[in-house]
Amino acid sequence: MDLAIYSGYKVVLIDSMISARRKFIINNITLCTRGQLDLLLEISIETYRDTFIESNSEELMQQYLNDALTREKLAAELNDVDSSFYFIYWQEQVAGFLKVNKVGAQTDLKDDKSLEIERFYIRKAFLRQGLGKGLMTFACDLAKQANKEYVWLGVWEGNFPALHFYKSMGFYQIGSHPFDMGGDIQTDLVFKKEL
Repeated sequence: MDLAIYSGYKVVLIDSMISARRKFIINNITLCTRGQLDLLLEISIETYRDTFIESNSEELMQQYLNDALTREKLAAELNDVDSSFYFIYWQEQVAGFLKVNKVGAQTDLKDDKSLEIERFYIRKAFLRQGLGKGLMTFACDLAKQANKEYVWLGVWEGNFPALHFYKSMGFYQIGSHPFDMGGDIQTDLVFKKEL
């Protein structure tokens, strides 16, 4: 077989495999229901702690969790018609989650032409399997289906893996805002991606 033809076939085959994997990932994302509140709370605390504990004291972490990630607050967020949570599954386990906000629930920009990605977490055990890309593609598709022009999010300036990931997905910085981490005012960078 001619090497050029073989190489081209190999590229097409790899592209097909990647496309099939993305479709599989996206088909394993479901809307979080009120009946899954306890699971959402558990995974929210786990992923937040895993992401930020090395950069913050245990005292600040506990204060933030006690203030921001309570059962009552998550229940109110689940009941908000302008917010939606989605679980991503891998091998029948919840591997991460996403929270998106329409204009009525947005934390900063409050632009009807946008969809905010307020929370975006993959559990440690499921990192580096393409799930983040699948979940982000899903979030962007939600925004497109709702006729939004762009998505945006806030990301802590010291979360270098997340900054790298968002940039690799086509996001760029448009501003910043303060973030209260258990009484310590930190800086979140505001990132945007046009659709």
